[in-house]
Amino acid sequence: MFAKVWKELKQKKFSPIYLLYGDENFLINKTKDLIIQESIQEEEAEFNLSIYDLEETPIETVLEDCETVPFFGERKTVIAYHPIFLTSEKGKDKVEHNLKALESYIENPVPSTILVLIAPYEKLDERKKLTKALKKQAVTLQAKGLSEKEIKQWIYDQVSEIGSEITSDAVELLYQYVGPNLTLLHNELEKLFLYSGEQTIDEETIQLLVAKSLEDNIFALVDQVMQRNLNKTLEIFYGLLKQNEEPIKILAVIASQVRFLYEVKTLVNKGYGEKQISGILKVHPYRVKLAIPKARSFDEKRILDMIKYLADLDYKMKTGYGNKEKMMELFFLTFLTKDDREIVGN
Repeated sequence: MFAKVWKELKQKKFSPIYLLYGDENFLINKTKDLIIQESIQEEEAEFNLSIYDLEETPIETVLEDCETVPFFGERKTVIAYHPIFLTSEKGKDKVEHNLKALESYIENPVPSTILVLIAPYEKLDERKKLTKALKKQAVTLQAKGLSEKEIKQWIYDQVSEIGSEITSDAVELLYQYVGPNLTLLHNELEKLFLYSGEQTIDEETIQLLVAKSLEDNIFALVDQVMQRNLNKTLEIFYGLLKQNEEPIKILAVIASQVRFLYEVKTLVNKGYGEKQISGILKVHPYRVKLAIPKARSFDEKRILDMIKYLADLDYKMKTGYGNKEKMMELFFLTFLTKDDREIVGN
């Protein structure tokens, strides 16, 4: 629905009233910005663009503005945020709204004005007469969180829109790094577009440019632990400390990743496939895809020793046993420089 409305806006097909509601801010903000961009010239904005907060301003003031003619332009756009009277919630009672006046305006809007009501609420009160009237007369868009499949399709659409391409593995990795937040995804795509130009966006580009979450950085750290690469492990660890990540938090995520690898290894040994493991552990399939080769190459006893060591380390950190950074360094030294037979505890 949003794509259809965006296309109409770019074709200069406007509705006199728009109602945008929901908790996906990116979709709401993009639609609002597109309405402003397409409906009025930049030099006219000072005279023909008005923005109100209905928690501070009565609706009749907004409607008076809607009914005035555009100044040196073909049309004017009026944005009104927080129409809480469309929900079942109670407002802050700072202002009283003449809702009858709004009902009348909805029935007979001014053709030269575009009124945009922005309701950043998960749902509206469908029982209210005013809500029903708006849904009938206005272009109404509900901005709700997209499914994983819809988000990935959205990524493909954004890339296609600028005439570029992206590999399926790159889409998977981008989603893994950033998650379902459309605003963050949009920002990362802008960066990728600037870097790649007309070249295809691949996994290497994602790894190079997209900011990784704490969990992803620690996944890389655990990978280096498995490879017994002490220098690279300490480099990632000290980098996390510079980002003000707490050692106990780093420890918790490492422990989670190691347990995850043990679970993957156990299920692989039982003959389960990628999709089955993803369903059983309730994690993203791409994460399982990355984990399987690592889990296969890691000795089961070593994983169990590491899990026990990390549990003991967690207890010591929480009881103030010693310097947390030094204890983490000792963990790395223990598992990266000693033979498995030497690791009997801490």
